[in-house]
Amino acid sequence: MNKDIKLSSRKKILDFQSMLVNNADEVNIVTHQDSELFPLKHTFADGIYVRQMSMNTGSVVVGAIHKHLHVWFLLTGHITVITEDTTEDYISPCYVVAKPGTKRVIYAQEKCIFVNIHKNPTNSQDIDFLEKEIVAKDIKEYEEYIKNK
Repeated sequence: MNKDIKLSSRKKILDFQSMLVNNADEVNIVTHQDSELFPLKHTFADGIYVRQMSMNTGSVVVGAIHKHLHVWFLLTGHITVITEDTTEDYISPCYVVAKPGTKRVIYAQEKCIFVNIHKNPTNSQDIDFLEKEIVAKDIKEYEEYIKNK
């Protein structure tokens, strides 16, 4: 894909995310500490962190930029996922191997349960620590992470 097109698509996703944040009074912005609208369940196994999120019909999540290749599962429901490269519909049950460095917008076509599986080599159960290990706050941080890896 042409780099200019990819950057343009990433900018559209970031602009959409900014619009949501700037209109926080009208829309619901959720973090892992404030997850009443998108309930999260955290599960740990040896070397693995499982993050489960429930989404109601019509809800939207702008995902983080993940640093590592990981797998996500759609256990129930129907979602549309928009990335810098594609727009895809997923109907449960299904799973996807998600490449790192991708920004995603997830729209719940119907109520669903969405699960991310991440490596957790330290077996930490500190969610703040895991988020710093797993995701970059922006593409610049991700590119710096890749450069230093």
